Amino acid sequence: MKTNEELKSMVREKYGQIAGQSRERNPSSCCGGSSCCGDVEYSVTADDYSSLPGYNPDADLGLGCGLPTEYAMIKEGDVVVDLGSGAGNDCFVARSIVGESGRVIGVDMTEKMIEKARANAARLGYSNVEFILGDIEAIPLEESTADVVVSNCVMNLVPDKNKAFAETYRILKPGGHFSISDIVVQGEMPEALRKDAEMYAGCVAGAIQKDNYLDALRKAGFKNVRIQKEKSIALPEPLIDKYLTREEAEQFGKSFGIFSVTVYGEK
Repeated sequence: MKTNEELKSMVREKYGQIAGQSRERNPSSCCGGSSCCGDVEYSVTADDYSSLPGYNPDADLGLGCGLPTEYAMIKEGDVVVDLGSGAGNDCFVARSIVGESGRVIGVDMTEKMIEKARANAARLGYSNVEFILGDIEAIPLEESTADVVVSNCVMNLVPDKNKAFAETYRILKPGGHFSISDIVVQGEMPEALRKDAEMYAGCVAGAIQKDNYLDALRKAGFKNVRIQKEKSIALPEPLIDKYLTREEAEQFGKSFGIFSVTVYGEK
């Protein structure tokens, strides 16, 4: 079994590769264009940002699994922190809402992603959007920094989610809140199906049970934790047919399966 640092190193290396590619080469999965994902349609996990104010195609690498900024109830003048900010997609959408009086901070542990995001911000002429190299398990920000925290399909890649959630709580101001899109699993999938699903959509590899995910957020201190949006992640029929009976196949995506969720909570 790989250590947490080995897992982080793998993620950092893979996302460093992705940072140098276009969105067309990073189709759909949390792991983008990596070999773990297979030939995945863009609609499997990611949602379409293109109609949102502030959207910048150069910052959209197709790596998300939701639209957390759309659900985050961001207001003009807010300080917003995006955990796992990548090339800056959610940050630039958030900036269109907070305006000149607000501030947006992106945190990412991959140097090449930070470089790409900073270049995008410079090209757009944004002086109130900054990108910081850092680990989500030890966020390099002072406590009570953010009014709102967002994150898009990143926490599932973090080895110690309890630390990440505790850090999210720490950097939020009292009365602040988060909106996080992520991948979770529900129910018991056959082990062989889960392994193949991980190959099909690599973001499944770090996903935990939905109830455990929500419980971990509550244990970190968050109140009013709730799911804002949920959608089932489709797997190809041949994969399901290979491992599930007809009755089990009918329950896939209902009583058990892989889900994209957007979760809200308050400090």
